Amino acid sequence: MGTFVQWRAEWNAVPTPSYLVYEELLEKNLRILAEVAEDTGAKVLLAQKCFSMYHYYPLIGRYLAGTTASGIYEARLSQEEMGKENHVFKPAYEEDELHRLAAICDHIIFNSFAQWERFGAQARAAGVSCGIRINPERSTQEHAIYDPCAPGSRLGVKIADFREDLLDGLDGLHFHTLCEQGADALALTLEAVEEKFGKYLHGMKWLNFGGGHHITREGYDIALLKKLIRHVQEKYDVAVYLEPGEAVALNAGFLVAEVLEVQAGGNVILNTSATCHMPDVIEMPYRPPVIGAGEAGEKAHTYTLTGPTCLAGDTIGTYSFDAPLIVGSRVIFGDMAIYTMVKNNTFNGMPLPNIIAVPPSGDWEIVRAFGYDDFKMRL
Repeated sequence: MGTFVQWRAEWNAVPTPSYLVYEELLEKNLRILAEVAEDTGAKVLLAQKCFSMYHYYPLIGRYLAGTTASGIYEARLSQEEMGKENHVFKPAYEEDELHRLAAICDHIIFNSFAQWERFGAQARAAGVSCGIRINPERSTQEHAIYDPCAPGSRLGVKIADFREDLLDGLDGLHFHTLCEQGADALALTLEAVEEKFGKYLHGMKWLNFGGGHHITREGYDIALLKKLIRHVQEKYDVAVYLEPGEAVALNAGFLVAEVLEVQAGGNVILNTSATCHMPDVIEMPYRPPVIGAGEAGEKAHTYTLTGPTCLAGDTIGTYSFDAPLIVGSRVIFGDMAIYTMVKNNTFNGMPLPNIIAVPPSGDWEIVRAFGYDDFKMRL
């Protein structure tokens, strides 16, 4: 997080809880992604399922080729707020949804040949470039919940089920098997893709590498990524797409929370919640970084940070601090742009955090505030 590890003045000024997304950190990531695209000719898309803060879509659109969606709502958001390439993948489409998607999307990717047989003609008639998601059956990660190649996966067509007789009209293949991984995992995946599906790529127009590429993470092997892209382009004469989500907004956001109570046993109750405001903490699970904090016992004062909901497991993690926390102390969580706003919820009637944009000048702006009606309208 570079210079942003140091305490920022706005963290004391904004209402809590609030997500703060910094334009300069977002743009730093976008420049890296744009350089990969410019140097290789590959097209990079924003995976909206990770980061859909459309306030920044004009900025993102200056660097990336467009977006990818998981259904009609994200596709509409892309069309309305960015207006560039609009790709969509969903495990199964509904008939009315497919009709609406075909009117606004450039690429539609089908999860099965049954879906392709059902909807392909309609999509092609609308001028959409169509593809099939494949499953190379090469796991490169340990989190089964995020592994599309895990046994029993419903995602993508395996080689045993591949229908060579139904390839007419298909322009491309798509795979998405990575999660927060490096180019080495992509190399292993591509090896399996080529071994099983390579002979079909010679007749395609594009290959989509999907998402999960942590391209903007420190230490990511960008040279290897470029080598893999060029290899596919040259061997199969296809265009290459990448659909990173986390890499676009990695380390660009923070969540500012406030201490409500410090309990004698070391539990601290905040006005933010793992289950409501950062659900990946529980689902992944993972321990988000906290500015100025250390591991348990590393610094003088150790606390377990928790949320105010009735869920007993609404626990964020155990951290240590140089100074004691008191009621009103502010706690700043890092890397809170990704998989937060898109996944948060109002369980227990929890208020949703404000969404704040911070330009390079530091003159922060609340671009979205939430209230009781946002809770009630969903019930």
